[in-house]
Amino acid sequence: MNRRQFLAAAGAWTCAAAASRSAPAQTDGAADITLRIAETTIELGPKRSVRTLAYNGQVPGPLLRARRGRRLVVDVVNETAARDIVHWHGLHIPPEVDGAYDEGTPPVPPHGRQRYAFEPTPAGTRWYHSHDMPMRDLARGTYSGQFGMFIVEDPNDAGAYDLEVPLLLHEWEPRFTRSGPLDVEFRTGSINGRMLGFGDPVRVRAGQRALLRIVNASATLAHRIAFTGHTFRVVALDGNAVPRPTPVRVVEVAPGERVDALVDMNNPGVWILGEADTDQRTSGLGIVVEYAGRSGEPRWSPPGPFPWSYAVFAATDAAAPPDERLTLVFKAKDDGHHWTINGQAWPRIDPIVVREGRRYRWTLDNQSANDHPIHLHRHTFEVVGVAGTAMSGLMKDVVVVPAWRQVEIDVRADQPGASLFHCHQQFHMDMGFMTLLRYA
Repeated sequence: MNRRQFLAAAGAWTCAAAASRSAPAQTDGAADITLRIAETTIELGPKRSVRTLAYNGQVPGPLLRARRGRRLVVDVVNETAARDIVHWHGLHIPPEVDGAYDEGTPPVPPHGRQRYAFEPTPAGTRWYHSHDMPMRDLARGTYSGQFGMFIVEDPNDAGAYDLEVPLLLHEWEPRFTRSGPLDVEFRTGSINGRMLGFGDPVRVRAGQRALLRIVNASATLAHRIAFTGHTFRVVALDGNAVPRPTPVRVVEVAPGERVDALVDMNNPGVWILGEADTDQRTSGLGIVVEYAGRSGEPRWSPPGPFPWSYAVFAATDAAAPPDERLTLVFKAKDDGHHWTINGQAWPRIDPIVVREGRRYRWTLDNQSANDHPIHLHRHTFEVVGVAGTAMSGLMKDVVVVPAWRQVEIDVRADQPGASLFHCHQQFHMDMGFMTLLRYA
């Protein structure tokens, strides 16, 4: 897929957005984007179809592109019998349009519609997904097919690559585990809505430089992605440029995280890009990359052990001292699957209170045996320490706090209004791992 084909893949919305650029969008006129929530059947692979909720009858949902700061009007039409809501993940937009019930965003009513208008910023790889709380209904929220990529373009970025490749990771056919601690397991995985080996491959030419935009749209699982015969050069995390672009053999991405990586297509052949774990890859979480003029069975070779560390992409200088400090302790309750922040669980939990303009250093103290991908809505924070290693300049909106470790982040209070703070592992969030950030 070259840049022209990638732009075309955005579909009818791209044309509508281009037509609207001569004047700001009006909330009483036609929408720039229309998303329809409805059940659909998708064919993951040979004789493997699933029934799921999706946007506009496709999985992933339409690829959306917008200019940074250019006002958009979005209509969401709900063709189901239950309310729903769309979260615009990674954007600095007001709480009434961010897409979270508890921030005050109005839901999309059953068999109704809701209009949202906002100016997307910052630029980079963002995404959108249902922020419905499925609890024990494994057909809703991030378990469903309601997710898609949203690229916010910087008009000053010419793009030092020849083609863009969107890669959205997801799992299907969830069920609660039948032995051990209560958790969720999946039967099938996919990249871009297809199992490995099914559907069209990513087609490239020797000598091209590709920008891979990787989104982990999983409800609960982190992934380690390798590309046989090639190296990733990570240039952005969660859509934000990293201080030190670095080559790596494996990309690790937790639920909600994004990785932008440049890959030089300098090894002609037919290859597999996919999950390093054999069971997950053979269950479908992979995609074939095919060079022009090459054919045959796609090749895979294990990447071998490779440690993933935020520190290799960050500046080594320590961050400046903050204005205030706060410690947030994450623990499981005695039953092993309900979660607390500082001893309290959603919805009976005190908010985090900040004052506009101040910079806060939060110590995220994970006193549990699980890794937690922590997401703060409507803000971008700086990762300044992981397990005792100081760093600076690494800007994210989801950070993985490893089991029994601490992560320090600096949060600048520059987005007044309510903001959700939660674990992006859906089952943990449903089981109490959430609170609100409020401005005094």
